[in-house]
Amino acid sequence: MRKASFEDKEKIIQILHATFITETFPNSINFVLKKDGNRSDTMHQLMEYQVKMALRFGAIFFSDNEQSCILFLDPERKRMTLKRLLWSVQLVRRCIGYRNIFKVLKRETIIAKHHPKVPYLHLWLMGTAPKYKGKGIGTILLKEVLDYYGNSKPIYLETTTALNRNFYKKAGFRIFRETHMLEYPLYFLIKDAVD
Repeated sequence: MRKASFEDKEKIIQILHATFITETFPNSINFVLKKDGNRSDTMHQLMEYQVKMALRFGAIFFSDNEQSCILFLDPERKRMTLKRLLWSVQLVRRCIGYRNIFKVLKRETIIAKHHPKVPYLHLWLMGTAPKYKGKGIGTILLKEVLDYYGNSKPIYLETTTALNRNFYKKAGFRIFRETHMLEYPLYFLIKDAVD
């Protein structure tokens, strides 16, 4: 495992794009993406936004073979800057679309209600290049990252599929909430810090 830098941005975007481009079922990413007929470009723009946010306000980790990555946000570092404001405007224009903005804001409000009330790390996104899925690379990377962070803060995430929910449960996360208020289920999970 290694921590990524801004020089790795395009490689990370490629992994995430390849991970999610074929997933067309109802989930958080598809909920956010505007339906403009150019799914690949819109997906690329979304992943670019997420990578820039994680590099600026969190951390990104690569597997040893650099075919799997995990994006974290640290809410204590995440504050509004002029650059972040610009990125958000670009996100709306390029990825979400003005027609979708209110439904995406509703989603963000639902998610924000369930964020921990104590300092925490947000496991925001994880992806593995398709030809490496099912080979244990993501599992190893997640274990290494959890070991890296230790028990310093709770680690929080939300996911939309039973497969992902079970993956994180095996890694020591527990479900603390579930909602079906959107077009897909949302499972809220946490790995508690141990004193």
